[in-house]
Amino acid sequence: MGVKHWAAGERGADGTARMGPWRFVIWFGTVSLLADFVYEGARSITGPLLASLGASSLVVGVVTGAGEAAALGLRLVSGPLADRTHRFWGLAIGGYALTVVSVPLLGVAGVLWAACALVIAERVGKAVRSPAKDTLLSHATAATGRGRGFAVHEAMDQIGAIAGPLLVASVLALTGDDYGPALGVLAGPGIAVLLLLFWLRARVPDPEAYEREVTASAPAAPGARGERLPRAFWTYAAFTAATTIGFATFGVLSYHLVQRQLLTAAWVPVLYAAAMAVDAIAALGTGWLYDRYGPRVLIALPVLTAGVVALAFSDTVAVAVAGSLVWGAAMGIQESTLRATVADLVPSGRRATAYGLFAGVVGAASLAGGALTGGLYGYSIPVLITVVIAIQVLAVVLLAVIRVDRR
Repeated sequence: MGVKHWAAGERGADGTARMGPWRFVIWFGTVSLLADFVYEGARSITGPLLASLGASSLVVGVVTGAGEAAALGLRLVSGPLADRTHRFWGLAIGGYALTVVSVPLLGVAGVLWAACALVIAERVGKAVRSPAKDTLLSHATAATGRGRGFAVHEAMDQIGAIAGPLLVASVLALTGDDYGPALGVLAGPGIAVLLLLFWLRARVPDPEAYEREVTASAPAAPGARGERLPRAFWTYAAFTAATTIGFATFGVLSYHLVQRQLLTAAWVPVLYAAAMAVDAIAALGTGWLYDRYGPRVLIALPVLTAGVVALAFSDTVAVAVAGSLVWGAAMGIQESTLRATVADLVPSGRRATAYGLFAGVVGAASLAGGALTGGLYGYSIPVLITVVIAIQVLAVVLLAVIRVDRR
């Protein structure tokens, strides 16, 4: 059955104005762009801000680590909650609201305990919204193509992730490192996030209609509430865990660059911005390839993960920088095509739960991977490279199993 693309101004059977699925993806991408503008702008200066309020390096590490743990771990709760209540829009809007309110307040907190609470609150907002947001987006990508839809969304994310920190840096330079104005200027895009979300919900109250139109199934057909997640999903989660465990964090990469005096600390954010640009390009490329060739394109992820450690820990500047850019390409696949595959493996009625569980697996693997790569880096770089390559061989085997399970 052909896909129906609603034109602007057309109304569905319920009399509600609708828009085409690609327009929905673009507008939702605009929401994410503005939200990334806000919270990535804040995250770029979290460490120095907390330090200015008297935080030690231990406090900074504990608070930011707790924030990341909350951003991933709490999705184990918010995902099933979204599936049980079907309040996908409410959870998405609530999560975004918590983030965009926390950031400007962070600039005027004035005391360390309040700033720490706001840093964690911003990450909790991401945990609340992410499973619901990904589920809403997955419905529209059923019509646009999973890979392409998630890829365009991720590319728009990265525009905000680059622009936000650059704006904050500019305001800090103009105000003599005054964090209040630097974070206060992010209130504008934060307000725009909420306005766009309410408008988008009014235009498309039921995004699942996009997917029903494609599958020509009854509203209750996709995934009963108590249905188990398919075996292919769990194999896929294991594949993702294997690639993530071998994936060095940018913190470890930048530590190597500065400690070996390959780059000065001032150049590290510039390299990070370049990696985010590569992230966007890789997301778009693999997204289009995914729609054409399916999950087999994910073979690129373990290859890139192995390439990161083989290149980034070199003592040659050009090679180490190239490794950091390969890291950006791997991030682009992780943030786009991996999410698209979850939507293809799991029926609609269990999808938010699946996204929550998937995030929990990725979070645990990220913690293990950070410890593994950081620990082995201090012990022996050749051993680090060997171990990571061995883990990625296992990931390739798991990817082959996924293809068999899908058949």
